Amino acid sequence: MIDRLLSTAVRHAGLQMGLDAASWVLAIAFSVSLRHDFSYGQVSWPPVFAVAAVTVAVSGSVGYATRLYRRRFVPGSFSEIQAIAVAVALTGVVVGLPVLAVGTEISVARSTMLIAAPVAFVLMGAGRSAARLSAETRHRPGDDAQRTLIFGAGRLADHLVRRMLTDPDSPYLPVGLIDDDRTRAGLHLYGVPVLGSRADLVDASRRSGAEAVIVGIAGADAALLQEITDLAAEAGLRVMVLPSLDEILEGRSRLRDVRDIAIEDIIGRRPVDTQVESVAGYLTGRRVLVTGAGGSIGSELCRQIASFDPAELIMLDRDETGLQASQLAISGNSLLDSREVVLADIREPDALRAIFDDRRPEVVFHAAALKHLPMLEQYPDEAWKTNVLGTQNVLDASKAVGVTTFVNISTDKAANPTSMLGHSKRLAERLTAAAAAETGERYLSVRFGNVLGSRGSMLPVFTSMIEAGGPLTITHPDVTRFFMTITEACHLVVQAGGIGAPAEVLVLDMGEPVRILDIAERMIAMSGRDIEIVFTGLRRGEKLHEELIGDGESDDRPVHPKISHTSVPALCPSELHGVHVPAGMRTAELAIPEFGRRETTNAPA
Repeated sequence: MIDRLLSTAVRHAGLQMGLDAASWVLAIAFSVSLRHDFSYGQVSWPPVFAVAAVTVAVSGSVGYATRLYRRRFVPGSFSEIQAIAVAVALTGVVVGLPVLAVGTEISVARSTMLIAAPVAFVLMGAGRSAARLSAETRHRPGDDAQRTLIFGAGRLADHLVRRMLTDPDSPYLPVGLIDDDRTRAGLHLYGVPVLGSRADLVDASRRSGAEAVIVGIAGADAALLQEITDLAAEAGLRVMVLPSLDEILEGRSRLRDVRDIAIEDIIGRRPVDTQVESVAGYLTGRRVLVTGAGGSIGSELCRQIASFDPAELIMLDRDETGLQASQLAISGNSLLDSREVVLADIREPDALRAIFDDRRPEVVFHAAALKHLPMLEQYPDEAWKTNVLGTQNVLDASKAVGVTTFVNISTDKAANPTSMLGHSKRLAERLTAAAAAETGERYLSVRFGNVLGSRGSMLPVFTSMIEAGGPLTITHPDVTRFFMTITEACHLVVQAGGIGAPAEVLVLDMGEPVRILDIAERMIAMSGRDIEIVFTGLRRGEKLHEELIGDGESDDRPVHPKISHTSVPALCPSELHGVHVPAGMRTAELAIPEFGRRETTNAPA
């Protein structure tokens, strides 16, 4: 196999050298003919042939030295044209200077190489361009490829169109471009024309016979995607988007891996770039432990932490299946036989102490929690054991081994809490603040809203309801929620450890809250099915509208314009001692600190 590849490479290089040699010979012949006004009787051919032979030899040597004949360039690319220019210039200098000095003495015009060099460059470039055009024509997608419009005619679209037209296995054939920039009207990319602006999308699809549209704009915001989706629905077009730049750079996707547009793409806000790379250096070379590492947030958090080259990443969870998935995503295996995975429950203080004493983590991210509001309203004792006492257990173990950075993952429901979930996470924030006051180290919390695509979150549930044929249930027609992506959430968590001060609570600006009914209606429209929507009423402890910053809390943004820094009063762990929350007791009746100040809920039991 290797011998065959080498043989092919040698043949290709030999053919290219031969064609370039012919270009030089033709260029020198043309130069001599031009110099003598095509009166060939005045030409002394033997010296000309000698110059041509020397030029061919020098050209081959220079081309090999500059890697022109070692398949280092895409055929016909700008890089190859640059290499040709360098090779031609060097050859022209090496041969041209002697001819310039002694040309008349050997019956060769001194201007021969001055004229021949640019002619040879044109011939060599034209040959390669013709070869590339021929290859691209042969490799166009087949007749079964889906006729596709590209929204956008910039650099990304340029690359996308070229890749599609040169891949015979491409499932898409670009037939037109849509761009709102009027200066691009009439532009063609590799023969594919701009057919108008977004207002012309429906007409362009009919004229071109397109069946799909790909959004070829990097960072297209939700408003644009919503409008394109609506126009595409009118035209009967399938809408697709490109992978994110992060996925492409990390090797999880390729630029050609277009996918159908998802509700996450049009949820109503553009993800915030928190520039996490600029402050995440505190993870490099450190021992990092993540609780809840098998969950949606925990597993993505572990993946991001691993990219910053920690000395050791310790993934702790009581869910062995979740740990297996996390290990597979990070290490490429799911053997569960290495020290990076730890099976333990944060409710067990002695087990945690033993693990922390053995592994000596320096940075801890606390993602383990119970998070489903209605379930915790039914079983408040479980929220108390995991979200409150479990957090204190992790804090105690961290303090005992000298953890210097501790990030507790909280929720927007901890701002002005009305539910057992909100109150338990509020207590976790206050306990974390107390640990910061005790140690003087960076112990802080991060608060965010609904995470798109996380396990058990709204979108997967709505998808399942639609696939089952409905009905799709919503608590209230006016209920709104804040949304962020898993990647954004984990970026914020990592960044918090770098920019947060002890006892602070960091909150990401998640834009305007989104009405759940709007999401449901759009998901139903995208499914193409007739699904009934049923309103069930707000559940006990549930808010109509969530808040990010509680009453009396500050909204300072000293580091990043999209990240708020606030604080909560510390709660000494001794105030929790001896307190027990009876299972089944309503949160409005709880007498423990913080819970006792809760107002009655705004929904029926």
